[in-house]
Amino acid sequence: MELRTLRSFLAVAREGNVTRAARSLHITQPALSRQLSELERELGCELLIRESRGVTLTDEGMLLRKRAEEIVSLADRTELEIRSPEAEVEGDVWIGAGESRAVELVAKATAHIAQAHPNVRVRIHSGNADDVCERVDKGLLDFGLVFGRDPERRYDTFELPYQDQQGVLVRRDDPLAQKEGLTLDDLRGRRIIASAQGGLQPNESDRSLQFFGREGFTIVATYTLLYNASLLVEQGVGVAYAFDGIVATGEGTPFAFVPLVDMPPVPSRLIWKRYQPLSRACELFLREFRAACEG
Repeated sequence: MELRTLRSFLAVAREGNVTRAARSLHITQPALSRQLSELERELGCELLIRESRGVTLTDEGMLLRKRAEEIVSLADRTELEIRSPEAEVEGDVWIGAGESRAVELVAKATAHIAQAHPNVRVRIHSGNADDVCERVDKGLLDFGLVFGRDPERRYDTFELPYQDQQGVLVRRDDPLAQKEGLTLDDLRGRRIIASAQGGLQPNESDRSLQFFGREGFTIVATYTLLYNASLLVEQGVGVAYAFDGIVATGEGTPFAFVPLVDMPPVPSRLIWKRYQPLSRACELFLREFRAACEG
């Protein structure tokens, strides 16, 4: 598969119409149709369902669209990094992270970079650990900020001087809000809103589901963004497993955070793919990130 052909396929998938896609690519409609037919022959499957009003993707076409977007994105990033002038650092730094106050360290590093190197852009992708690790593995992310278990050997790591306190987000008028700490047994019989943030290992079950997916606990909802979970808490749906410091819980807010005393703090690590050369922009970010941690 040629990169040019993948770009053409993505244009058709985006437009839903071969004629409009050809116009956007500045080629003729017959030439684009030939590219698509040759691609289908090469892959040995039908990618498009052709109808009078336009085209839709087959299951194979939807899979190719996802992979093609990843390939084209990686190619564009590589070209940009190689073309960067020697005198000035420029380019994108892609970072994946879940919800944690540890992201403040990314923000501090980014602030320093923005002042001295305005042509470097830090792009943050929000996702759970399974998603972040998969994207680091594929080269779609340069770094991942992950929490919990020790990383696998295929990653280089930098351990952060920060650990996340585990607990539950509750309404301020909930009797649990008056307690200084809770145990898991204190939550038996309560409705739990569990995090869908996975562990560091790909396909590892979420830690909150491990704790609460047992007899005596009722999981009524799951979430990936705590802000969304906080709306459920505010409406009385249940209490949400969470890290401290992500949602405001001070006086005047509708929420309180109560730590789980029998659940240890969770360590945070920055990971990147071992043996993979870093761009100059990524090397700059890593230096600034380490300085932010030490400061």
